[in-house]
Amino acid sequence: MKIIDRYVYPRSSREAIAGLRHYTVSGEERPLPSVTTVIGKTKDKRDQESLDRWRAKVGDAEAERITNEAAVRGTAMHKYLEDLIRGQRSLDLTDVGQQAQNMAEIIVERGLNHVDEVYGIEATLYYPNLYAGSVDLVGRYKDKVSIIDF
Repeated sequence: MKIIDRYVYPRSSREAIAGLRHYTVSGEERPLPSVTTVIGKTKDKRDQESLDRWRAKVGDAEAERITNEAAVRGTAMHKYLEDLIRGQRSLDLTDVGQQAQNMAEIIVERGLNHVDEVYGIEATLYYPNLYAGSVDLVGRYKDKVSIIDF
């Protein structure tokens, strides 16, 4: 993968407003809700009900443990992929690090190996006055400029 500075991305910062993620983007008058916040507020009630049933079944403490463990593993996987794209191989020999590496290798095999140019890593994108977000990758996937989520 070749990293190319093809686009200029806006500067931004994240903050929680009423417990929901928002981005302050240069040039915007007000903080914009994140794409994740918008999706969370507009998703089908059945999805949340399903999660609520799971939480009730396993208990709050276990649900919190599983959720936190998954978040740590996801963060490690993202770091592994970002380092790989930047040509900086990282090695985490912990159990979480090995799980993250295994997950990352599947993502490379099934998708990232079709990306030949990278135009942004953790880049902020936004739709003026509506929403903003940080994308994992902007690049050319199978000859099409694409927004890529790990």
